[in-house]
Amino acid sequence: MNDFVIQFEQVTKTYTLCSHVSGGIKTFLFHLPDAIRQLRNNRFTALDSVSFAVAAGESLGVIGPNGAGKSTTLALIAKVLAPTAGRVTARGRVLPLLELGAGFHPELAGRENIVLNGVLMGLTRAEVLARMDPIIEFSELGPFIDQPVRTYSTGMLGRLGFSVVANLDPEVLLVDEVLTVGDMAFQAKCMARMRQFQTQGVTMVFVSHDMHAVRTVCDRALWLERGRVRMIGDSAAVTAAYEASQPAPAAAEAAQ
Repeated sequence: MNDFVIQFEQVTKTYTLCSHVSGGIKTFLFHLPDAIRQLRNNRFTALDSVSFAVAAGESLGVIGPNGAGKSTTLALIAKVLAPTAGRVTARGRVLPLLELGAGFHPELAGRENIVLNGVLMGLTRAEVLARMDPIIEFSELGPFIDQPVRTYSTGMLGRLGFSVVANLDPEVLLVDEVLTVGDMAFQAKCMARMRQFQTQGVTMVFVSHDMHAVRTVCDRALWLERGRVRMIGDSAAVTAAYEASQPAPAAAEAAQ
């Protein structure tokens, strides 16, 4: 048996693209077989036969342009989505930090949402309450912790979400572009906590457009493009190749 914590084996994920029914519902019903066939053919492939593995304690960065399949990859690991084809294996206690505000109730205060998030992540209420003070201290939200989260800015939501995860005990941590929120000091604090997770043997998958952060945090990097693996290997080599493939700022401006 291998020691891979995460494994993708020829994984494909497609979505049906819903479009306007031309001719109205009557036309749709009268031509039902053709209409169903059209809907089935109107699909978007987010991942196409993707295979990779992440060893226990390894940190993998996932990079690529928008729409490359990065967030879909994390959602499959978190079991938020199921693959259309292929097999996804994820072992251990997986804590996803995939979307700012996900799992938060807008009418509840930050303190109450800490309990809610912790319980959703598998802790008992007593376990969450025992960690409440460190979570609040890490978030640096001060008196806002007792205000409804609907009043929070995007940066404040990011602080709260990361602070909950930072004070739990993940075996596998999934992070999707949430370290771009907040001020530079808080971002540095989050990066330091992620490096601490590494020393504790936590397996991490980190999606980011920040190549410096990927090189700093990750052992290896996976470059996705149009749902396929373009390159996988040492994070410094993969991020350098990705950066070299991007158009220079002056050329990009001239093309607009």
